Amino acid sequence: MGIEIDILNTAGEVTGRQALDDSVWGIEPNISVMHQALLRQQANARLGTHQTKTRANVRGGGRKPWRQKGTGRARQGSIRAPHWVGGGVVFGPHPRSYTQAMPKQMRRLAIRSVLSAKVRDERVSVVDGLTGIEPKTRTMKALIAKLPESRSVLIVVAEKSEVVDRAAGNLPNVHTIVADVVNVRDVLKYERLLVTPEAIAKIEELWALPEAKRTPSAFKQARLAAANAEVEA
Repeated sequence: MGIEIDILNTAGEVTGRQALDDSVWGIEPNISVMHQALLRQQANARLGTHQTKTRANVRGGGRKPWRQKGTGRARQGSIRAPHWVGGGVVFGPHPRSYTQAMPKQMRRLAIRSVLSAKVRDERVSVVDGLTGIEPKTRTMKALIAKLPESRSVLIVVAEKSEVVDRAAGNLPNVHTIVADVVNVRDVLKYERLLVTPEAIAKIEELWALPEAKRTPSAFKQARLAAANAEVEA
């Protein structure tokens, strides 16, 4: 049996029911994969352009500060050695890539897991006619006020809408994205998803499992049956 959720209009009234694809919105969330995908996304966003100077890069230090023996002071070869103020840095950061790889199936599972977690926690609201509202901040604020109370809202639309961008642009803790770029970090960062029916169709088109993969293979079914038999025994 599929999942269904209320469809609201811009006045906050229920106008119908929206069926959701079980393979996108109804799976058991895989917490470890969600965590790994979040860390990967944050790591891939790092520029890696930090740079420190070694003793070969800092200015000065071309001569020995004093003679080797006879001064009573410790022998020194350069005033730009690491232990001198203004000297080079020994193990400082240098430009590098923080990019992490992740298998495609795990990336897809992470997206389906965060979306399913939102539905399980009743943090998804479907609003029809969102792109036809007045492009005013007060209009969007009034619409969000009709939803269950949330600290932050992520608005997901099927295509970029200047109306929605202008209406939500000045609201704190409200962010707008298109369905094509739904990602783990944004879904986890914002408490409530405000989605249009068109965006749901787009998300399911991108992330739904093919029919052939929705039922476990005979080999997997046999393994599950054996595992269950051991547990019952």
